[in-house]
Amino acid sequence: MAPGLPTFSVEDIELRLLIDALYLRYSYDFRNYSPASLRRRVKVALNHFGCDTISALQARVLHDPAAFAQLLQVLTIPVSGMFRDPEYFLALRRQVMPVLRTYPSIKVWIAGCSTGEEVWSMAILLREEGLLDRTIIYATDINPVSLDRARQGIFPLAQLQAYTANYQAAGGMKAFSDYYTAAYDGALFDRSLRENITFADHSLSTDSVFAETHLVSCRNVLIYFNRELQDRAFGLFHDSLCHRGFLGLGTKETVDFSQWASKFERLAHRERIFRKTA
Repeated sequence: MAPGLPTFSVEDIELRLLIDALYLRYSYDFRNYSPASLRRRVKVALNHFGCDTISALQARVLHDPAAFAQLLQVLTIPVSGMFRDPEYFLALRRQVMPVLRTYPSIKVWIAGCSTGEEVWSMAILLREEGLLDRTIIYATDINPVSLDRARQGIFPLAQLQAYTANYQAAGGMKAFSDYYTAAYDGALFDRSLRENITFADHSLSTDSVFAETHLVSCRNVLIYFNRELQDRAFGLFHDSLCHRGFLGLGTKETVDFSQWASKFERLAHRERIFRKTA
């Protein structure tokens, strides 16, 4: 080996080849995702598929689109929950909703919506604030299976106790049970909440801005991106947001150290809500 050249393990090489293969074969771009996160998820996939090596997994998914669809579930589904981090929703209720109320119509983008828990939570919040009827919620993700689950609005009954506690801590105005019907092991949420939600495929890695919005909520997604892809996502959010629009992030995410830091100001620091600068 020539002196001064970087060294890569066989696993590093295999992982890079797998990610390149997924992009070339299926146009899903994970090339700027956090390597540490990808390694963890690929290890889960190896166990799921019974593959001894990443190369074996690559061969499997390249020749079997159904196997790729299964792999996509492992690579893209983060942990979620209704009214997760209730202080975030309480801050939206107290500091953002009064401003949104001044607009005749409102557009909200929930990026990386996964299986939809935050989407339905946002719809409930907007209804309680009297804003849902004049709001369009764009709920986007790269995973079609997750989008389908989000569209259904059915969540495990076993989670409802925790979701109810979150809702109450977020300043909920009603009994949470008013919003769903329990059946078997699931809770079916009020269909009328979905009337103002548009579910769509969208990749923060490769796609462009599609609408002007007043609030972008992208929580616990950017932690899986490297710095380059985070900056791309912040650029999309900035370009999407209207004058003085709002950006909500996850508890471990911030715009502060990105190249877009000067384009946003902190509104609620602990709750990770930012506002586009004038």
